[in-house]
Amino acid sequence: MSMIQEFKDFAVKGNVMDLAVGVIIGGAFSTIVNSVVKDLIMPVIGVVLGGLDFSNMFIRLGHIPPTFKGNPDSYKDLQTAGVAVFGYGSFITVLINFIILAFIIFLMVKFINNLHKPTAAAADAPPPAPPEEVVLLREIRDTLKSQQR
Repeated sequence: MSMIQEFKDFAVKGNVMDLAVGVIIGGAFSTIVNSVVKDLIMPVIGVVLGGLDFSNMFIRLGHIPPTFKGNPDSYKDLQTAGVAVFGYGSFITVLINFIILAFIIFLMVKFINNLHKPTAAAADAPPPAPPEEVVLLREIRDTLKSQQR
């Protein structure tokens, strides 16, 4: 089998295609979660904590260059100028993104697992009767055993 044929067989398998779809949807879903955190949750947390802006929380580690043109209290301006900054506010935002995304994925997996569980009625129901041919073959087997004795 040629390498191209092996790759084609691999790429067309259902689990590979499912993974590709999952990655694409996950990327789009991540964008939505980032927007929810940045545009909806963080402003509310900032208001509750007295106007705290997480995106602008940092510790400047490096020196500001003499050619710096911008606000020295702006995380983005300092980063653009190449100043070393410890951006813990940005990390807090990303951490909240992760927690929300992980919780939503947990809920989705839990929902899917509940769909796969058999219902209580199906679990308690007696097994279906065997087909007529199987019953007839069993009778013939039992008759032959009794004749041999």
